[in-house]
Amino acid sequence: MNEDLDRPQGRWFEELPVGTVIRHRVRRTLTESDNILFTTLTMNPQPLHLDFEAAAQSEFGQPLVNSMLTLSLLVGLSVHELSVGTLVANLGLTDVAFPKPVFHGDTIHAESEVVESRESRSRPTQGVVTVEHRAYTQRGELVAQCRRTMLLRRRPD
Repeated sequence: MNEDLDRPQGRWFEELPVGTVIRHRVRRTLTESDNILFTTLTMNPQPLHLDFEAAAQSEFGQPLVNSMLTLSLLVGLSVHELSVGTLVANLGLTDVAFPKPVFHGDTIHAESEVVESRESRSRPTQGVVTVEHRAYTQRGELVAQCRRTMLLRRRPD
């Protein structure tokens, strides 16, 4: 049995002490198709995302990427290096902010910082970790951030 192949890709609770910063390697360029598909799948009729003529008349001069897509991408970019195979459950998202807009063609990269970590009081094989996720464009602009609280597996004995 190859131990490396059996080990979850994500990090165990013990591997995420407060202060840990992970700069996620995977990036993603958001396209017009991504934005339209996400916006229509989620039943959002906002013209800023779907009506190019209306968006051209806005202060932005072009369509905006749906902020919920940006948030979903931010969390998704973290999963590969943070919680694949070790996550029991997401417990909540708080402090969501979008300081700058995202446009078609922007490439998003992310980082996560552990801001809280404690053993679970009711589940001895698990721990609770809160991370602050931050998304940046290719220009280095902070475009989204949130805090995500996760219930993670502890390293088996």
